Amino acid sequence: MRNQMTFAVILVFCVVIPGSASSAEMGRLRYPPEMPGAEAKVYKKVNNVELKLYIYKPADWKPTDRRSAIVFFFGGGWQSGSPAQFRPQCEYFASRGMVAMAADYRVGSRHNAKVADCVADAKSAIRWVRQHAAELGVDSQKIVASGGSAGGHLAACTVMVPDLEAPDEDHTISSQANAAILFNPVLILSREGLSDRVPRQDLEERLRERFGTEPKAVSPYHHIHPGLPPMIIFHGTADTTVPFETIRLFAEAMKKAGNRCELVPFEGAGHGFFNFGRGDNSAYQKTLELADKFLVEIGFLAPKRQSEP
Repeated sequence: MRNQMTFAVILVFCVVIPGSASSAEMGRLRYPPEMPGAEAKVYKKVNNVELKLYIYKPADWKPTDRRSAIVFFFGGGWQSGSPAQFRPQCEYFASRGMVAMAADYRVGSRHNAKVADCVADAKSAIRWVRQHAAELGVDSQKIVASGGSAGGHLAACTVMVPDLEAPDEDHTISSQANAAILFNPVLILSREGLSDRVPRQDLEERLRERFGTEPKAVSPYHHIHPGLPPMIIFHGTADTTVPFETIRLFAEAMKKAGNRCELVPFEGAGHGFFNFGRGDNSAYQKTLELADKFLVEIGFLAPKRQSEP
């Protein structure tokens, strides 16, 4: 247990682009991203940096619609990565009738950003979607946050972590997502309350500088309380980057607080197993299928018609 509970700290010291990624998968990690078919909108400017949302709309979209929306945040250890990672998922959910978006945000390698900056950007993205819901044809109360690895952490933060808001935005418009779909996310980033299971306090001291704030402030596990939006988590049981045990602990604590939190284990799968182009794409297809089912169950998507694949 103690070795397992080294938890997500190792993610901070690496770029999560596993060596087993296919050439097609690596192509989607280029930056600036290649996002054919997307409409790019600047949701935030920080100094001279423009952060964009890459928006995919259903074929029959019209401005008067009030559709559910989903916003994806890429992985990469808060250090690198590309919105193009989730282009296939965006295309799928747009085909299912959602307004699907992939968000850019500041990262360490490009912007010298801290984790707290990444969280602030993710919250800004959700706020921007809610603020512009009418023109996007979106229901402002049906905004889903999603992402993988560090991006899954950011999506979770938009659901449950308070504060860390951009100071110059309209805070009367909520930055809280209404649901979350998380792919091997980082959910425990502080030793507080877990110090008996997490050795090496020096690691947390090193992490504090990278976070730009106290570890607990950006640790979703430490912000669990009753009444949180529903979420589903896909995680590999053989993940050595974000150990499965940390996600099990998170899901148990969420349920104990009375929240809907579904944990779907993928037996023997490692980190990044869900990406399009990984292996035979069976995990990619399965996670889409289960995410779709989850959205139907919470009333964010209509059930598939028999004619739909």
